[in-house]
Amino acid sequence: MPVDLIADLRKRFPPDSFYTDATDCYAYAYDNSRKIFPPDAVLFPITTDDVKYIVTLCNHYKVPLIPRGRGTGTAGGSLPELGGIALSMERMLRIITVDPANRVIVAEPGVLNQSVQDAAKPHGFFWPPDPSSAMFSSIGGNIATSAGGPHAVKYGTTRDHVLGLKAITGKGDLITTGCYTTKGVVGYDLTRLLIGSEGTLAVITEATLKLTALPSAVTGMTAHFSDLVSCTSAIVNIMALPHLPSALEFLDTGSLDLIRNRFPSMLPSHSSAMLMIEIDGSQSEIQDSINDILSACKTAGLICANQVDNSAALWKARKALSPLLREIAPKKINEDIVVPVTSLPEFLDSLTRLCAHYHIANVNFGHAGNGNIHVNLLIDPDDTSQAIRAEQCLDEIFNLVIKLRGTLSGEHGIGCEKRAFLTKEIDDNTLNLMKNVKHLFDPNNILNPGKIFP
Repeated sequence: MPVDLIADLRKRFPPDSFYTDATDCYAYAYDNSRKIFPPDAVLFPITTDDVKYIVTLCNHYKVPLIPRGRGTGTAGGSLPELGGIALSMERMLRIITVDPANRVIVAEPGVLNQSVQDAAKPHGFFWPPDPSSAMFSSIGGNIATSAGGPHAVKYGTTRDHVLGLKAITGKGDLITTGCYTTKGVVGYDLTRLLIGSEGTLAVITEATLKLTALPSAVTGMTAHFSDLVSCTSAIVNIMALPHLPSALEFLDTGSLDLIRNRFPSMLPSHSSAMLMIEIDGSQSEIQDSINDILSACKTAGLICANQVDNSAALWKARKALSPLLREIAPKKINEDIVVPVTSLPEFLDSLTRLCAHYHIANVNFGHAGNGNIHVNLLIDPDDTSQAIRAEQCLDEIFNLVIKLRGTLSGEHGIGCEKRAFLTKEIDDNTLNLMKNVKHLFDPNNILNPGKIFP
């Protein structure tokens, strides 16, 4: 990194806001993809002016700048692959406005998702995006990847719950997008462009979030099936109902075996597939929905479908799946593909056959109501032949997803993990337009260079 750049930064940032020692920087070398690329330095801005100053300097010296939330992403979106400066937003922690009358919270990007929920709840509201990392992921990171979660089936993803943004482009310009109201059609929708752009276009410094009223009642249900076909048929039936569940989670045999090992008495021993279902609304709405969902679950292989008293325990078990998989397969390949709900039966059947053909163990679970399945290929990275087979299997899985009119990522983003496959989904003309947009926002390619594009 240029000596003059270091000198310029030290004029503004004290040592506790500007790390250059390799040991201090190491904590910012990785995210939940478990790959490691140490940055040359780490900066901790606390104001929009700080961010503007940093971006302007990095432009002048042509140094990569990698915006970063709390490092919970799984696609390698915050890895400093080319070195440069990791721009940690974790100290921009102000909740600027809590405005229940207008159903709005304005917050800085380092604010945790859980902190937003805590600020909204006393007023009877919540912010719907609920990734599994919600307790410790930041809203800036949620916005960068358009994070989803179980409740996206009813409430949508992050993109549906952000009204406006303030951000510093890769040129160093401050821009304000969107508005404070739920209606607004003045100019291009740059807010939705920035959401999901993974820090490649601009650094978000403030977000205006749209709140939703907390439901008056919530209940849970489980349904167990003797075979996968019956379970996927039930999913299609449920999603055809007039009133959607607030969550509809799918777990296959491998997932259930993992839970049984940790929670032995929780599940029926002969269950091969399971649905975890949450319903919210008024008491009358909930009872009607329970009856409809019970009817929808009555496929040939239904073992049982019941309302549950302790849905919190179920969600705890569901959220334990990814850490459990890390324990048994630290280098697993973790994908988050999406297919149309009606294509789930064909997709999961074909997936089973593909993994058997390539002799790759796999575990699948996810947000069935959106057709968003977390496909986990369990591999030993020291087994070269297995790693090659896994890559071949993954390539065919992605081809299958595109054939079924699906998408390669529902909520994790592209980062560096999926960029090689981007052309499977995006044609050359569209990809070139995206690259032109990137160049317009960031002409010197300093913001998160190398991400998203092949």
